[in-house]
Amino acid sequence: MNLTQDMHRIEHWADTHHPVWVDFVRMALGIFLFVKGVMFIQDTEALQNIMRDSQFQWVSFGMAHYVAFAHLVGGLLIAMGLVTRIAILFQIPILLGAVFFINPQRGFYSENTELWSSIVVLILLFVFLILGSGRLSVDNLISRPERDVLY
Repeated sequence: MNLTQDMHRIEHWADTHHPVWVDFVRMALGIFLFVKGVMFIQDTEALQNIMRDSQFQWVSFGMAHYVAFAHLVGGLLIAMGLVTRIAILFQIPILLGAVFFINPQRGFYSENTELWSSIVVLILLFVFLILGSGRLSVDNLISRPERDVLY
């Protein structure tokens, strides 16, 4: 089998095993990422600290803007269910960095809620990478206009 057939099989499985309540979890995840992007843009002091501590200031500057842009745009796309898997692919490297490089520096204590929220978001991103956008999504409206959205 080739990759295209495998992807269609995975997508078909996800469509048949995707309860509607999971769509609300996807929407909440997208809204959460969007809000984190807004918070990152508003916290210019954190951006300045990242720049100050880095040897490669232009790379840090670019990464900080990539994270903010990816969270803003990707969060909206995930919440709407529009090109969900592609939006998730842009989020995963950010969350991997947050889980393995940024947040562990603060420790694995229960007070480090940023680490735990990053872990939960990363897990949800992988779940929706497999499940896709679901019934309550723009993707579903675009790709299947002949079917009722809610079945």
